[in-house]
Amino acid sequence: MGSFKRKGNLIKLHPAQILVIGFGSLILVGTLLLMLPFSTVEEGSGLNFIDALFEATSAVCVTGLAVVDTGTTFTLFGQIVLLFLIQFGGWGFMTIGIFMFIILGKKIGLKERLLLQDSLNVLTLSGVVKLVLRIIKITLIVETIGAVILAIRWSFEMPLGKAIYYGIFHSISAFNNAGFGLEPDSLSKWVGDPTINLVITFLFMIGGIGFTVIMDTWQKKSFRKLSLHSKVALLMTFILIILGTMIIFASEFHNPATIGKLSLGDKLWASYFQGVVPRTAGFNTIDYGEMTLSSQVFTMVLMFIGASSGSTGGGIKVTTFAIILLAFWTVLTNQDNVNIFKRRIPWQLVNKSLSIAVTAMIFIFTIFFLLTFTEKADMNKILFETISAFGTVGLSEGLTGNLSPLGRLLITLMMFIGRLGPLTMAFALMLNKKEGKLKYAEEKILIG
Repeated sequence: MGSFKRKGNLIKLHPAQILVIGFGSLILVGTLLLMLPFSTVEEGSGLNFIDALFEATSAVCVTGLAVVDTGTTFTLFGQIVLLFLIQFGGWGFMTIGIFMFIILGKKIGLKERLLLQDSLNVLTLSGVVKLVLRIIKITLIVETIGAVILAIRWSFEMPLGKAIYYGIFHSISAFNNAGFGLEPDSLSKWVGDPTINLVITFLFMIGGIGFTVIMDTWQKKSFRKLSLHSKVALLMTFILIILGTMIIFASEFHNPATIGKLSLGDKLWASYFQGVVPRTAGFNTIDYGEMTLSSQVFTMVLMFIGASSGSTGGGIKVTTFAIILLAFWTVLTNQDNVNIFKRRIPWQLVNKSLSIAVTAMIFIFTIFFLLTFTEKADMNKILFETISAFGTVGLSEGLTGNLSPLGRLLITLMMFIGRLGPLTMAFALMLNKKEGKLKYAEEKILIG
């Protein structure tokens, strides 16, 4: 892809580079705010630069990994800063920019529309401005409903004002798939609570399914009439929810450190929650560090896959994973085309899906390899942390708070890459595009 292009004295940037600069600027502002003395409970001392950068990146990239405890470290001001960073990060800086253009009555040109198309990962330019308004509307409605229900639930065990604040904070954090909580052990206190389990999971599943799928489903109200993207996203999400719940339940059933000592009902709730959370939500109701190795490995797979395209979640995306599986099946069965729901997937899209997955694995391996030098921890803990950061999930086996300064910077970079997407980051780093006008002679090489 192209990059810096000079026309006269004007430097034009590739859309991927503009996205990098935009998210980077938002993170920098958040970092500076969290470094202010009145952002933290400890008087006269804000966070140091590395910790503030880590927390701001985690919030903007809607990850949820934290090197300090959110509820006890930050003042109300600091927590509200995090909430704004989470909300803006979930929307994306281009969505915020276009919304400000609309409020100020400024004309939105083709350049802005193209940037918005890249930011939201939609197929066409048609209706992208209306999509922004709908995204904001959907977000506020869903977050408000979630906050009200959670506040009512928590009002039975804490003062009303605190319950309302808890409801607002966790609703915004959940819908944006951020995973930040106000309790040191996340939501472990409510491991078997139906209301907390259902509301939190519905919030992050709605946020993670993608705004285009939400609107498509709302408008057509019939699975048969949905677009192919919506059908694949919903089908894969359903399969992963069922599969995740079943595998966690089976793997942890007799583990006394997680769900082994719980009642059958609480085991089911815990298995369901941990089965859907890895697809970028970041909350937890049991300790991931105490889970069996099989559960941890499967969780890493779910974190790598992630949520849907055009959502608040990360990972390579469920549709990307679905296309790769379909292409694999096509090759095995010696077919010419990749088909699903009586539609043919272009091979160009298959190649892009494979590129996304391979690029993601390269970034993950690179950061993981570097962390093995900087951190004194078990390999599975380091790999878990790396994939969690890439998938903007926020789950941890307890390594986050013990990361070295350099390790924190590496995980910060991984969260940034995960939020932007591996291909976007790769395009942004490619400073020169070579136009290939020559078509060379074809020759085969041995593979497999």
